[in-house]
Amino acid sequence: MKSLVIVLLSFLVPALSSAQDLPVLVTSEMPQLLTIYKELHQHPELSHQEKQTSARLAEDLRKAGFTVTENVGKYDDGTAAYGVVAVMKNGAGPTVLVRTDMDALPVEEKTGLSYASKARSKNEVGDEVGVMHACGHDIHVTTMIGVARAVSQMKDKWHGTLILIGQPSEERVDGARAMLADGLYARFGKPDYAIALHDDATLEAGKVGVVSGPALAAVNSVDVTMRGVGSHGARPEMSKDPVVLSAEFIMMIQTIVSRQIPPQDPAVVTVGTIRGGAKRNIIPDEVSMGLTIRSFNDDVQKQILADLKRTAEGIAIAGGVPSDRMPVVTVLAESSPVTYNDPELADRLRAMCVRVLGATNVVKSGPEMVSEDFGLFGLNRQIPAVQMRLGAVAPEKIAESQRSGKPLPSLHSSLFAPLPEPTIRTGVIIMTSAVVDLMSK
Repeated sequence: MKSLVIVLLSFLVPALSSAQDLPVLVTSEMPQLLTIYKELHQHPELSHQEKQTSARLAEDLRKAGFTVTENVGKYDDGTAAYGVVAVMKNGAGPTVLVRTDMDALPVEEKTGLSYASKARSKNEVGDEVGVMHACGHDIHVTTMIGVARAVSQMKDKWHGTLILIGQPSEERVDGARAMLADGLYARFGKPDYAIALHDDATLEAGKVGVVSGPALAAVNSVDVTMRGVGSHGARPEMSKDPVVLSAEFIMMIQTIVSRQIPPQDPAVVTVGTIRGGAKRNIIPDEVSMGLTIRSFNDDVQKQILADLKRTAEGIAIAGGVPSDRMPVVTVLAESSPVTYNDPELADRLRAMCVRVLGATNVVKSGPEMVSEDFGLFGLNRQIPAVQMRLGAVAPEKIAESQRSGKPLPSLHSSLFAPLPEPTIRTGVIIMTSAVVDLMSK
């Protein structure tokens, strides 16, 4: 009888070990993951500059047992990107892609945290700027490292090919395009599913949000150069003043959404930069403006672009600008289509989140006007893709915001400070559970 019990235990112990409770497994990894997170937070890198971040991610994924390729990606100007691709094959089954982004923002941190970033770097135009993980990509990278460690210890629970992507330059929405242009799927395999998460500055840590359908807006980045004829500030009659024309243009385009786009189609037109002139008593030859336009509809994007061009030219003509000095409207590569969450996959992942976290911790989120390039990995909806939202805010901060009416710091704010432990813990549990759900027998 005793020998029979020993034999039975010999079968049961491996099964129990391999089926180790995921929260317990994650708890054992949390001290190291929090250390990694704080290191990443203190050493952020701008888009196109993610050399150390990508190297750190690659090192940790190799230690977890993945086959890792670095420097995957090629930008439009021919320069190499710091993309990371890690592959683990575990028998026959589906191929699942899990993506994290790695880059930080040109923001000087003002959180006062003991591990706050003091980093400075030069941006794409050569200006020295403060650098901060103000969008939580350090949370995302740390979560992926935790997922890699977890799935490598749960290989009896999933089967197929798992591809972990460390994507550069999400903030300039050209990193996903760069990796795809470098033959991502031809080199490493086309996935059956693509999933990601993004921290949420309005959602309580420990909660997850899942959107079905359009989740994030399409964005086009547009440069408008309003050209005129310069002169001395004391002789305005000799000029065709591009400063005045630009002011008229900025005011006029505020009516594009309210009077030219159907109200059923939400859209946003934002002028984020305006530059012109070198001295207060000189009317300049031209003024440059940087815009973004956003919507959930490709046809609306095209209409807004046409409206911008027509408005700029109309104002120039009305202002008497010579025909050879008409405005120049340029659509930049820093653009991305709608991030679309496949409804069937979103429903499946939402149900999984409810099983793992409980219904009270799963929110059916709505679409937002912010934009990003994860959707490109879905190849225009050929591959089911979903990006989930990860709560990152301390509950007491949400309660205080609701009591006082003072808004919480948003993503991209110099004051944005995620609550690391529950945010990372929940992210690792949810993304690991998603992998196992999609790749189980």
